[in-house]
Amino acid sequence: MSGKVYLIGAGPGDPGLITVKGRRCIETADVVIYDYLASPLLLKYAAPDAEMIYVGKKGGDHTLSQDGINALIVEKAKTGRTVARLKGGDPFIFGRGGEEAEVLIEAGIPFEVVPGVTSAIAAPAYAGIPLTHRKYTSTLAFITGHEDPTKPGSSIDWKALSGGVGTLVFFMGVKNLPHITRELIRHGRSPETPVALVRWGTTPNQRTVTGTLETIVDRVQAAGLKAPAIIVVGEVVQLRQTMKWFENRPLWGKRIAVTRARQQASDLVSRLGDLGGECLECPTIRVVPPDDREPLDRAIKNLAAYDWLVFTSVNGVNFFFERLFALGKDARALGHFQTACIGPATAGRLRDFGVTSDIIPKSYRAESVVEAFKAENISGSRVLLPRARDARPVLPVELRAMGATVDEIIVYHTIEDQSGADALIAYLEQGELDMVTFTSSSTVRNFNALLPAERRDALMEGVTVASIGPITADTARELGFTVHVIADSYTIPGLCDAIVQYYESDSTDGMTACR
Repeated sequence: MSGKVYLIGAGPGDPGLITVKGRRCIETADVVIYDYLASPLLLKYAAPDAEMIYVGKKGGDHTLSQDGINALIVEKAKTGRTVARLKGGDPFIFGRGGEEAEVLIEAGIPFEVVPGVTSAIAAPAYAGIPLTHRKYTSTLAFITGHEDPTKPGSSIDWKALSGGVGTLVFFMGVKNLPHITRELIRHGRSPETPVALVRWGTTPNQRTVTGTLETIVDRVQAAGLKAPAIIVVGEVVQLRQTMKWFENRPLWGKRIAVTRARQQASDLVSRLGDLGGECLECPTIRVVPPDDREPLDRAIKNLAAYDWLVFTSVNGVNFFFERLFALGKDARALGHFQTACIGPATAGRLRDFGVTSDIIPKSYRAESVVEAFKAENISGSRVLLPRARDARPVLPVELRAMGATVDEIIVYHTIEDQSGADALIAYLEQGELDMVTFTSSSTVRNFNALLPAERRDALMEGVTVASIGPITADTARELGFTVHVIADSYTIPGLCDAIVQYYESDSTDGMTACR
């Protein structure tokens, strides 16, 4: 019995550049065989029970030879499973995808090719270099830079390339850069021709070095630039001076730890990444349902007895509706309610379930919800408050003082997550972490618990601490952290805005700058 193989181009490094079809193939695969240059973030799309096999080849250090990879693909497909062969860039552009396809044809295994964004196009684009431009050139060539300069002959027509093609893009040519520049000059290309090398293009580690055919070797050596990198030769390189965009973003070069629960981190990671930051996902908490769901189930079965439904977090909304649906009810059961939400994110999540919030305070904290309720006559009303265990008591206490009967129901709680602790501590030990973000008091407490107490202050030296709001900031200070950034708007967008303001400010007082 034979399965099927998808030869998928994973793109150049930015996981957002995977094609829609490529992602779908990863999601449905039984086996994922992936390369060194394929972003590991793409693996999160794979099914939990998918077999993951790394076959990376890096600077002569090969996990498997190409023949071994070919045999592995055939072996897995012959078991009847669907195989996603995930290759960096595009499988048919210097990716040896053609060789793998030939092996599959010989073995009688059906396959499909899913093209990817090649690094030859993406890396220059992210460096601000258009490969073609009507004012400079209309010709373009892709060339392997991996030829051995000591072999007696070359398959590359250096004379044709030097005089007949406007823009040249070399793959895998860092080691042979002296040979490449020498041959181009020897065959007539001007020594003053602009050249750029783009390393790890489209990723937060992208680095670009520019020069000319005459100077680029020395500049690359001085910069310590190593593979993997794309080499671009041609007049279009000079456009980088005005078109550079990826490396101009406000958080470029900043490595930022995100301590939110993994299932909630994507929004913050995405926003910081779009601003140029490199995010280290280090979840310090996991959000889980309560050990005893009976109080919530009882409240849901008795919804008709309540007048108000108040949510103080997105998690509260999620866990409430999970049980509502599990008990055979839906949003129609809330038709008689008035609702209140602590902020726009919580209200937005409630709206996802078809319910619009009647109260959203201007400031997103419990005290503001209390203030908003002063405009309502809730004396004698019954309020259902699904929330986290160990939440601050301000809201139920004040609502009861206004004459309401409040049933505070625990719908979730947080537990410590140590899955990212080793990576976090390694970055701190190497002084390679710029900022830690906290989005709740529980993230602060559990982050603090991850660090060795006797080394905590030394590890945090030089690390900026950013808090989503004053309550979280107070918790951080109580535990001994210096807080540099506090968001004015206690939301993920507000936190990101405050971080950008902090880094863009010339003030030496970070707190003043970001407020």
